[in-house]
Amino acid sequence: MVIIPPRLGSALLWGWLLHLRSMGQILLGVADNSFIPVPGSLDVFTIWLAASEPKYWLYYAGMATVGAVLGGYITFAISRKGGKEALEKKLKKKTAQSVQRRFERWGVWVVPVSAILPPPFPLVPVLVTAGALQFPTKKFLGALALGRGARFILIAWLGSRYGATITGFFSKYYKPTLIALIALAVLGGIFALYEYYHRRKSDRKKTA
Repeated sequence: MVIIPPRLGSALLWGWLLHLRSMGQILLGVADNSFIPVPGSLDVFTIWLAASEPKYWLYYAGMATVGAVLGGYITFAISRKGGKEALEKKLKKKTAQSVQRRFERWGVWVVPVSAILPPPFPLVPVLVTAGALQFPTKKFLGALALGRGARFILIAWLGSRYGATITGFFSKYYKPTLIALIALAVLGGIFALYEYYHRRKSDRKKTA
């Protein structure tokens, strides 16, 4: 078994993402909005890409939006199929009730507003709840694209506008930044596994 040192591993991962560029945005978008939340990772990557190629900032904003919407749809579709049972399994009772109250008050506007808000505001509970409540798919996708599109257009424009400063920062601090993002991904995965097994244990007790 080959063990890769953390610094070398982070450098390889960063290089791989840079090589993929827009495809890397889609992969991060799918992960962050579905099964492996990586708070802020897609924002940072989109800023860096727009800063490195300012004339393509709108393209990178679009690709980030595509990845985020695709990932959001996966979560939405799974929850829509599971219905209210999926809501109970994937979210804590208080969280589910809070998000449901928002939907009752604001309707579909909960989706774009939540999609615009930056980390650490969690979007996944909104995606899960929208699916469990059987929101119309087209309406959901339009709302999610509106929110994420507005967010990434702003982020990419800022990246293109202040490109020199941003690329200089990442050239100097890309390793600690990447390590921090990886750490967040690992913590997110551990938390997701903990919640999964905790809920399975609770379900077994209820059925026993």
